[in-house]
Amino acid sequence: MKISTVKGTNDYLPEQVALRDYLQSVILTTYEDAGFSRISTPAIEDIENLDKSDGGENLNLIFKILKRGDKLENALKSGEEKDLADMGLRYDLTLPLSRYYANNRSRLSLPAKCIQIDKVYRAERPQKGRLREFVQCDIDIIGSSSILCEVELIETTAKALLKIGMKDFTVKVNDRRILRAMLETMGFAEQDLDGVCIVFDKLDKVGVDGVRAELTEKGYAPAAVEALCATLNGGEMTLEKVAQILPENPAVQSVSAILSAAQALADGRYGVKFDLSLVRGQGYYTGTVFEVESNEFRGAIAGGGRYDNLIGKFTNETVPAVGFSIGFERIFGILSESGFAAPKRKERIALFCEEADAAKAAALAESLRATYSVSLLARPKKLGKALQRLEADGFAGYLVFGEGEEVKRF
Repeated sequence: MKISTVKGTNDYLPEQVALRDYLQSVILTTYEDAGFSRISTPAIEDIENLDKSDGGENLNLIFKILKRGDKLENALKSGEEKDLADMGLRYDLTLPLSRYYANNRSRLSLPAKCIQIDKVYRAERPQKGRLREFVQCDIDIIGSSSILCEVELIETTAKALLKIGMKDFTVKVNDRRILRAMLETMGFAEQDLDGVCIVFDKLDKVGVDGVRAELTEKGYAPAAVEALCATLNGGEMTLEKVAQILPENPAVQSVSAILSAAQALADGRYGVKFDLSLVRGQGYYTGTVFEVESNEFRGAIAGGGRYDNLIGKFTNETVPAVGFSIGFERIFGILSESGFAAPKRKERIALFCEEADAAKAAALAESLRATYSVSLLARPKKLGKALQRLEADGFAGYLVFGEGEEVKRF
């Protein structure tokens, strides 16, 4: 049998788990202090929900679960690949939250402020920074369209990042309605806007020429494509410039108010700026989108946005919602590589005993646990080798039952 993990997944050693637990506990406490409450949803969702979730390119990365028994045999006979699966693993936490709200809305008060810290799954091509199983740390506010929600999410997420040791970062803010309006002024048809936005989202990775090539390949109007590329090559598009092109646009006014409040709250601790090129890849975003970019370590470390239409796919009524997600694995990787360590807990010691003394030794171990983290171990024939291993594993000392109650330090 194979001893290595499946590609795109990881084993974690005790010291790594200690750091992961510490980081998640700080994030959770920060979220709870801001009035959010933790919920939990299954990792498995109905395949119909996943397929209809407007998840952008993530829909191509769903781990699908085959039907079983007679249902699978009948599906195989049909010859249709889409008939083979009836469930799948969640690719993010937003779709499950939307279903959760629809299923439990009679028992929830609005606005509902939810925390999710859970694993999600994507059939990524494994590489550094791209895992198939990874943790997301989400906060969402359901039931309010006020910009206060965006402001609170930005401040709470930034506060969590600061508390876990991330210092030099910038929160980028945009609104998809602004981008869509800009694209329309350039000549793109309304029915093409979602597709153009998905391609536009790759700007940081492929550059202007890459965006031009993909839009051209997909058959969008050449004049519109060139107008977009000219804008992208024309220098930074500030919110003031956008306001001149789109005067009295509600989305421009909304982003301006969010930026003003968020920058005041940041008070120089982190950056907050407008970025017209920010799209976010998920198709379910309807308005404000945001992303946190580390200025020290290249790439995004958090992101989110408003998804006012997703819950309506379950309830047939519009329910405003907005969320922010910390990319936990990215944070964990950055802090691990920088030598960041979780604050020390109780010192670990070992208590060796003979099997005949198990009950008495266990009682002694329990009394020592007020001060130490105590491992009760059978006394080996060669104590020296065992002590060397304990010291290497970070133990502070040991006792041998019946040989005194003072801890012998390494």
